Amino acid sequence: MKKILSVFTLALCAAAVMAQQPVITFEKTEHDFGKINEADGRVTTVFEFKNEGMEPLVLSNVRASCGCTTPNWTREPVEPGQTGKITVTYNPNGRPGRFQKTITITSNATEATTRVFIKGEVIPKPAKPVNEYTVQMGELSLKAKNVNFGTVKKGQKITHEIEYANHTDHEISVDLATRAEDNFLVWQVSLGKVQPNETGKLMFVLDSEACKQYGPIEWNAYVVVNGKNVQTEEYKLTFKAEIDEDFSKLSVEELQQAPIVVLEDVIDLGLVPAGKKAKKSFMVQNVGVNPLFIRRVVNSNEFLNVLAPKGALKSGKKGEVKIELTAVMDGEAMPAGAYSREIEVITNDPKQPKKTVKVSWTVQ
Repeated sequence: MKKILSVFTLALCAAAVMAQQPVITFEKTEHDFGKINEADGRVTTVFEFKNEGMEPLVLSNVRASCGCTTPNWTREPVEPGQTGKITVTYNPNGRPGRFQKTITITSNATEATTRVFIKGEVIPKPAKPVNEYTVQMGELSLKAKNVNFGTVKKGQKITHEIEYANHTDHEISVDLATRAEDNFLVWQVSLGKVQPNETGKLMFVLDSEACKQYGPIEWNAYVVVNGKNVQTEEYKLTFKAEIDEDFSKLSVEELQQAPIVVLEDVIDLGLVPAGKKAKKSFMVQNVGVNPLFIRRVVNSNEFLNVLAPKGALKSGKKGEVKIELTAVMDGEAMPAGAYSREIEVITNDPKQPKKTVKVSWTVQ
């Protein structure tokens, strides 16, 4: 009997001690932020608690489950019947998607460790325009540095644009440096002064009527940033186009009266000693009615030099196209062997305006 009373007495004493300890209770133990925008930055909520015990309540530590969550709490002892706060801030930057975080509270309460929770869903911020611009030209970002106008009929004006952005924290100016002989390229900037994170467009207009060449053309211009005209590879824009004569408006009678080109398809320069020169000519004839004009001979071979006759070839007349070969490649004599390259003769013959000629030779 005495043993039973002793156990009962100890239990009463323990209960009395516990009743005198602080007791922590929360108005809420979970907060749902719902959907939040990453671009809006940090969000904050407050967990209020009350000391329902008989002794002062002291929070010795409040710890979040990750570094993206920052807790701040009442540091002073909370007297019986009084309240305190735990302020929890969540940083969504770089953390798109759903989240759930735990905040662990350690105190001298009867329940030494308690937990509260936050959750929500982060809506990712839209990518800044500058992140889409992969070409860097100093302080300017562009989406591309090459412009291909494609095939352009003589007389057409074709527009092309390149988007650009200011990826700095200050205003920058944009301009373009071109050569006088490239006056067939007209350009304008939608925003000469570009603010931070602002975008604009370089607008280019190719006036093919003003272009003196036919066939494939390629030329360069340089972007000028903040007035600095630095004509290096970094700031270079490359343009390409194929200028074709427009025969679409010719009448049936004009087509019947049109020039007709006749020329050889293959020119054999024969045997050429390594490092030496060889010359040969081939004839171009007009078997049509109206005059024939050789608009251009397209030759991209550094060891071939081609000279075409200038002026008009009247009906029935012939012209001489001269070819000179220097059997040197990359500054050194060509190795022995058989070679062949192509040139393209562009004329005003509406049925066959471009004729390919194969030039072959053998280096001894």
